[in-house]
Amino acid sequence: MNLHVTGFSALVRKANLINGEWVGADDGKTIDVTDPATGQTIATVPNAGQAEASRAIDAAHDAFPDWAGMPLGQRVALMRRLHDAIQDNLEPMAQMLTAEQGKPLSESRAEVGSSAAYVLWFAEEARRTNGSVIPSPIPGRKLMTTRHPVGVVAAITPWNFPSSMLARKLGPALAAGCTVVVKPASATPLSGLVWGHLAEECGFPAGVINVLTGSARAIGGEITANPKVRKITFTGSTEIGKQLLAEAAGTVKRMSMELGGNAPFIVFDDADLDAAVDGAIIAKFRNAGQTCICTNRLFVQAGIYDRFVEAFAARVASLKVAPGGEDGAEQGPLVDDAALEKIEELVADALAKGGNLVTGGAAHERGGLFYQPTVIAEATSAMRVTTEEIFGPVAPVYRFETDDEAIAAANDTEYGLASYAYTTDLARMFRLQDRLEYGLIGINEVLIVMPEIPFGGLKESGLGKEGSWQGIDDYLETKYTCIGGMSG
Repeated sequence: MNLHVTGFSALVRKANLINGEWVGADDGKTIDVTDPATGQTIATVPNAGQAEASRAIDAAHDAFPDWAGMPLGQRVALMRRLHDAIQDNLEPMAQMLTAEQGKPLSESRAEVGSSAAYVLWFAEEARRTNGSVIPSPIPGRKLMTTRHPVGVVAAITPWNFPSSMLARKLGPALAAGCTVVVKPASATPLSGLVWGHLAEECGFPAGVINVLTGSARAIGGEITANPKVRKITFTGSTEIGKQLLAEAAGTVKRMSMELGGNAPFIVFDDADLDAAVDGAIIAKFRNAGQTCICTNRLFVQAGIYDRFVEAFAARVASLKVAPGGEDGAEQGPLVDDAALEKIEELVADALAKGGNLVTGGAAHERGGLFYQPTVIAEATSAMRVTTEEIFGPVAPVYRFETDDEAIAAANDTEYGLASYAYTTDLARMFRLQDRLEYGLIGINEVLIVMPEIPFGGLKESGLGKEGSWQGIDDYLETKYTCIGGMSG
């Protein structure tokens, strides 16, 4: 039985949601959505552009006053309903996610569950968007601040986590009182469309949530140019993030960006070897390595290097590579041909520059977009894998001698999103926290993301935070009011 045929078809609306209506592209053009594990078309969605984006922005703009002015209890109740709807439909949503993105079904279930958790978190945070009363240095005045929704928000989401990345944007926007135009990635648009359908079923007013599939250039161009959009939230590559920042400068929009990464994974001589290997498997091969916070470079201290490589490679070689819906699948396919070609180029470059291929290193026998989980020992800084985001199941392992050497190598990148380290030395843990130039630091842990924490990077890995109490701040404006004539 094909999961994507029978599991989620009732949830998917193969149209765009604009002002409460499900519509196609004006010119009738469409985009085929394919299962990367099989290459089969699983859905066809509209290929919308500038005109449709303009109408969606108008709809969000018109809906904004009523949504922002809705009593807080009603807004929170709608968000709780959306949380419950996601939980009630977790299995078909996970099946759909695996079908359009390719990740193992176990990972899809975790992603959908995480999505619901973010909605609930921000429903609760909506009650805590407090202002303040400021003691006045001048008699007869009252000074206060109040918090207000920024306005229409455009949310541009990626293909690798199409549900949870939307939750991190839609949750705080709705909680703050903003209306939203969602542009999901063309490779994985179904998650965004299902969110629109569930929100409609939960009773969200027309125009509060609008979902557009289609041309990234045309829709993105309208989003950046249209003055009615007051904030853009984007997850994707640093290159595209910089482009959006430049294009949005003309209307001085508020921007939040979760961009590329080059995560180091540092294993010190005193680490628990088994725990470090377990962590490295998850941090590197989750979603076939197609994760912005996934390990890119593994630095292992010389005293434990050979034992780590041997144990790590044995585990990697045993990973089950299969379509995501197959029982026991641990690594699915890459997203498209371009991703596969890049991995092949990076591996060839590493081997040509002296890397030692320990396991993998070629297309998988399953064919298509499947690639063997790969470990390359004796990696060096001359290799492209050192500076480029791999975004695939390839693990280069570097040897280091001292703490200073490892920290300097880890920080030698323009990125600063996630980092990981394994050690039992408490003093070293705090030195790593002080000196690693990353927004997220996992020490003896790799599954470190949850709604309660501020997710975001340093340097060229982004702007702003998603999650935690900080996650709603980018969707709120602060107004200060001074009231005079209060004496007497």
